[in-house]
Amino acid sequence: MFHLFYVIDRPFTIYSDSGSDAYYESGPFLYDSNLEAWSLNMLFPYMIRRVTAMVELNGDERLDYLLAENLRIIQSPSVFSFSLDAVLLSRFVNVPIQKGKIVDLCSGNGVIPLLLSTRTKGTITGVEIQERLYDMAQRSMDYNGVTSQIEMIHGDIKEIPKQIGYSKYDVVTCNPPYFPTPSIEEINKNEHFAIARHEIMCNLEDVMRVSSQLLRQGGKAAFVHRPGRLMDILHFMRMYRIEPKRLQFVYPKSSKEANTILIEGIKDGNPDLKILPPLVVYNDQNEYNPEIRRILYGEE
Repeated sequence: MFHLFYVIDRPFTIYSDSGSDAYYESGPFLYDSNLEAWSLNMLFPYMIRRVTAMVELNGDERLDYLLAENLRIIQSPSVFSFSLDAVLLSRFVNVPIQKGKIVDLCSGNGVIPLLLSTRTKGTITGVEIQERLYDMAQRSMDYNGVTSQIEMIHGDIKEIPKQIGYSKYDVVTCNPPYFPTPSIEEINKNEHFAIARHEIMCNLEDVMRVSSQLLRQGGKAAFVHRPGRLMDILHFMRMYRIEPKRLQFVYPKSSKEANTILIEGIKDGNPDLKILPPLVVYNDQNEYNPEIRRILYGEE
């Protein structure tokens, strides 16, 4: 079990291993993980800002850091973990800073809503169809103390506009399944991986249609996908009145072909597509380039 305390503005974690006490020293103070939050607050009322609940981890789940943020996320090797694509999308999309309403479709374990919460004070709704991933996301939100800002919904994105409303959202994001549904023999035997990777529960047209239905006029939608689907993406964006406005190609190395695209459009916007400078992940020494290090670790 983990207890997370915010002291001034810096978080630290106290571990209790196999029921034994664990301690964390900071300056003149000694903290006992078995103390209740109320007792801690009485002892150091001017030091404690917030205490979150303990997190429950099931089976092979683990609690990972989101490295550039003071956040943790529940992951498991048995289900599809988030990748660099999701992190890049959360940094690429334009979001309102002070207020606004945001929806993240195909949320998985909730990484994009968590990362977006560090960039905006607006409300965020995450939608995930797989029950286990939804449950992991919900527990991550509880652990990080962001449930007043982020709501997770267990549901099918195709039905979400009926549930949460049409034409009322400022931003929609989505890291959708990338690949058309293959034959039964080719589908990953792990259902969680298959649904995350292949258009089994929704396809690219569903994503664009639902995004348009959710967005107010002038609202923005942003997606991460594969370059091989670019023409399909542009076709469906325009079919559903999302005018492409910003496009960025992501390259694993400067000598390689692009393997990821980031694209943002505006509902009922005027035609004017800007191609942004390329983003290259690794240098020739197989180290992250400075821009990627800044995104991942917060390093300048």
